[in-house]
Amino acid sequence: MNGYGWGLFSAFLVTLAQLMMKWGMSQLPLLSVSMIAPALLPQYPLPLLAVLAGSVAYLVSMGCWFMALRCLPLNRAYSLVSLSYVLVYLTAILLPMFNEHATLLKSMGAMLIVVGIMLINPGGNRD
Repeated sequence: MNGYGWGLFSAFLVTLAQLMMKWGMSQLPLLSVSMIAPALLPQYPLPLLAVLAGSVAYLVSMGCWFMALRCLPLNRAYSLVSLSYVLVYLTAILLPMFNEHATLLKSMGAMLIVVGIMLINPGGNRD
């Protein structure tokens, strides 16, 4: 896999991690994970699993990120991270469990991020 593949996979995993942790934490009582997670396991196994899986996805994304940094200049690799903002926004709108709504301003912001990524990472080998 090339540097762009590693960077895109890292952004995808960060997106997945954010969504899983958001859903899991929204299903748990306040202060549950840090203080009494073992006691809540029988009552909330799926939310706790989602938070744990999100944490693992972050860890795996870090490995992908390291590989992207080996293969790409930092400015190109780092711009790919911002793709996760767009992916989280779009996925949260599309999945009803998050109850997020699209607005013109947010959508324009997401489009500007994509345009920025395209300007920093042009096709071909132009600089």
